[in-house]
Amino acid sequence: MPKGPRGEKRPADAIGRAIHVAKIATGEIEDEREELSSAAAQLGSKGGKKRAETMTPERRVEIARKAAAKRWGKTS
Repeated sequence: MPKGPRGEKRPADAIGRAIHVAKIATGEIEDEREELSSAAAQLGSKGGKKRAETMTPERRVEIARKAAAKRWGKTS
């Protein structure tokens, strides 16, 4: 049986996955979600939001333009 990103067991075939999702939706089984295990992971999940709150709108625009230039620009 394959494992998910956090090591949970999941059905390998499409029908098995569909049945698994249906059982979760009907409450027959619980969805196995684990909380973040390390303190660093918990703090890291808050970092981007906090950074965006403290940043000025002009700085956010600057970062967005730089990212768009990297994504769409051609370097020769």
